[in-house]
Amino acid sequence: MDTPELQVAGPVATITLRRPDQANRLNPDDLATLADHIDAVNARPEVLVLQLRGLGKYFCSGYDIGQIGAARKVNFEAVVNALEEARPVTIAVLHGSVYGGGTDLALACDFRLGAQGIDMFMPAARLGLHFYQGGLERYVSRLGLDNAKRLFLTADRIGADEMRAIGFLTQLLAPDDLPAAVDRLTQTCAGMAPIAMLGMKQHLNRIARGRLDVDALHADMACAVDSADLREGQAAWLEKRAPRFSGR
Repeated sequence: MDTPELQVAGPVATITLRRPDQANRLNPDDLATLADHIDAVNARPEVLVLQLRGLGKYFCSGYDIGQIGAARKVNFEAVVNALEEARPVTIAVLHGSVYGGGTDLALACDFRLGAQGIDMFMPAARLGLHFYQGGLERYVSRLGLDNAKRLFLTADRIGADEMRAIGFLTQLLAPDDLPAAVDRLTQTCAGMAPIAMLGMKQHLNRIARGRLDVDALHADMACAVDSADLREGQAAWLEKRAPRFSGR
């Protein structure tokens, strides 16, 4: 099977795109599988970090152009939005270049770690395709209006250094250093207090979109204040030891 694969090991889940001979482009079956995987991860409270990876030379080349306009089981935008709203912290591992809708898939993740030598471009205008609302909003909220206009309206291809400069990449690393950096970030996030970390992730995303739910924010703040994890975090700080959070 070459549809995306989900693996779970303790607090870390990994979704791997597995169509390397087609630059990991996504078809309708892939979207349905991705949606199922995201739902499965959301249903597992022990999972705190979700990595998104690709096999082969490329990370992802977006949606299969030949399928545009065809009947689809799952809407591409809905899947990318679901990834942005996923409960765990999400990390896109960009070992290779990323194109088209794949760029939005990466932007939907909380962190994007990339290897030197990769590039990206958004060919929507060159194809005559008007991009969807969620993707336009992600580009503007994460990269700024000027960068979003350049990438969408000119279909410019940019390299790794510029991807880092405009904020597309959270970190830019030598290819050999990428795995260790991903592991460090994964373990760091997996060691945080789940109630506070996962709550703040969601509210930060909503703030970026101008959609903060103040009541939900205050409810999550109150939940953290009443949690055993806060007491554990205070005790660990005073005792100069690593905390042992339970998510309660």
